[in-house]
Amino acid sequence: MNHLFLGAAMSALALASSVALADPAPQAGKPTYGTYGFDTAGMDRSVKPGDDFYDHANGTWAKNTPIPADKSNYGAFNTLDDLSRERTRGILEAAQADSSSKIGAAYASYMDAAAVEAKGLAPIKPWLAEIGKVKDKAGYVALAAKAARAGIDGPFGIYVGQDDKDPESYILTLRQSGIGLPDRDYYLEQDGKMAAIRTAYVAHLEKMLTLAGEADAKARAQALMAFETEVARVHWSQIDSRDAEKTYNKMTPADLQKAAPGFDFVAFLAANTLTPRTLIVSQPSAVTGEAALIAKTPVGVLKDALLLRSLHTYADFLPDTMANEDFAFYGTTLSGTPQREDRWKRGIDFLKASLGEEVGKVYVAQYFPPETKAAMDALVKNVIAAMGRRIDGLTWMSGEAKARAHKKLAAFTPKIGYPDKWRDYSGLTIERGDLFGNAERSNRFAFDYEMNKLGKPIDRQEWFMTPMEINAYANFGMVEIVFPAAILQPPFFDPHADPAVNYGGIGAVIGHELSHHFDDQGAKYDESGKLNQWWTDADVASFKGLTDKLVAQYDAYEPFPGAHVKGAFTLGENIGDLAGLAVALDAYHASLGGKPAPVIDGTTGDQRFFLGWAQVWRRNYREANLRQRLVTDPHAPSQYRADIVRNFDTWYDAFKPAADGKIYLAPKDRVKIW
Repeated sequence: MNHLFLGAAMSALALASSVALADPAPQAGKPTYGTYGFDTAGMDRSVKPGDDFYDHANGTWAKNTPIPADKSNYGAFNTLDDLSRERTRGILEAAQADSSSKIGAAYASYMDAAAVEAKGLAPIKPWLAEIGKVKDKAGYVALAAKAARAGIDGPFGIYVGQDDKDPESYILTLRQSGIGLPDRDYYLEQDGKMAAIRTAYVAHLEKMLTLAGEADAKARAQALMAFETEVARVHWSQIDSRDAEKTYNKMTPADLQKAAPGFDFVAFLAANTLTPRTLIVSQPSAVTGEAALIAKTPVGVLKDALLLRSLHTYADFLPDTMANEDFAFYGTTLSGTPQREDRWKRGIDFLKASLGEEVGKVYVAQYFPPETKAAMDALVKNVIAAMGRRIDGLTWMSGEAKARAHKKLAAFTPKIGYPDKWRDYSGLTIERGDLFGNAERSNRFAFDYEMNKLGKPIDRQEWFMTPMEINAYANFGMVEIVFPAAILQPPFFDPHADPAVNYGGIGAVIGHELSHHFDDQGAKYDESGKLNQWWTDADVASFKGLTDKLVAQYDAYEPFPGAHVKGAFTLGENIGDLAGLAVALDAYHASLGGKPAPVIDGTTGDQRFFLGWAQVWRRNYREANLRQRLVTDPHAPSQYRADIVRNFDTWYDAFKPAADGKIYLAPKDRVKIW
């Protein structure tokens, strides 16, 4: 199970036992931002820290920074992503000139827009014809299985991951799917915004069918919308779907078939040569409900679902008439983005998805110096050690659970920068001039790679992000935290910045990912990565009392009238922010070695720490994108992530906010967990 923030694998036991609290010697040079690593020009000092710390730290930047026309939001993550893409572009353009380069051939096929336009819909026509030939439910099941291998969402999703209760084994998981809008709420909520999106969605389906040359497009679009609405009614909510215990439902294929007779699951799996003894069904009532709907739905409607999902999946590899219509709905209507990205940017996304680690090998050789990795190693050591001290200081946790928590901490593997072992793409055929074929073959290659894990030992060297990603993640089953190379840059990490800013930036990212393993879901996994309650019942009750306060705090945030943050949905990420920032602050203080932090440009060390935290959350949103995130994103909007400082006594000491400030919390109301 992976949780996002937004290298050599080393034993955390060794790190924790040999930790040095001093940072690496600072490197000579000027920080990227300001005089000490923070962009003071972006502050709005007219906003008091106690009214809105996000605006105090970032308000002028927010007012003066437009969102580019090809983006739904823009902030610190995007700035680094733009840099990463420019660097990757240089790598791929150089590779194009090498006739033996697989990544060069793939990029060349994407950039040849003229060839794509000249072929029209011919590349996808055989697949559409295959859908058209289906006559009955048996044929539909076989085709849905084939679609899954081609990367096309069908009625149910399947993937391979660790068995949560047997983390040394891989297991197949089956999950709910079958809708074209981002979440069940888009079909079921009755406010005007959602109703308008539903109307636009039906119009979009009609246009896509028409562009594909299909007859009776309007009636078929309406019929599909009616079917998807019924599917949405049986879907689990986002809150239930993130519950590790509720979603762990192991059964045999025969048991699944008996529970959900409306769909031939055995044939569906067998069509991709999958004959698992057991599998996990994430949302059993949803799967049962959708199988019953499939049984009573005309095969024509089911075929149209596959047809339209196929067009959506492959739109970017088809002529602009199709791709632009797909973007008009999914990019503009849903996210508010006015225009598609330039072709070279989309080409880079294709390469990251299809040959990501092949590109990553070149990227890290050029742009990830050993000095950055060494500095990150030291920061990780300090943050892990700080987490150990915080465990010792907990008043709500029993001694028995503390001992197990230390065992879990000792089991951690941090992964920094890039994999020790790169993925082998020799089995993937790439041809210049065949973009659609390359995309199709890449999807099948990725599917086969996943399914071939079944029955094999767990690969603990595997990464689930490329080195070019501006992100990080925690993997509960692997007991690991992972930081791709590209995030290890300003404003997250700057070797020339004051340490306080780095601890508030990348230090808090490290703490966030580490803390995920102790959040409301991660804490259910023991030191071996097994889903196994290792707390006493009293520990669980105490923890819930604290997290309920955090849920209530976030429930109160209301970005738009009537549209609130869902505290229960964002709880894991909010715990990660709260605990991660606390751990990073402790690590920063320890790194000072008992000496006072210097005052720089009139700011104290603690002030610079919290400003460094706020700086990484700079982000402007388009309204449609922010509304979508409230429904589908387990992270709270960036402003509220920055303002989590309101729970820290140290922040109050540093900034002296007035008691009548808008984000001021009385000491008894400040949430402290880890």
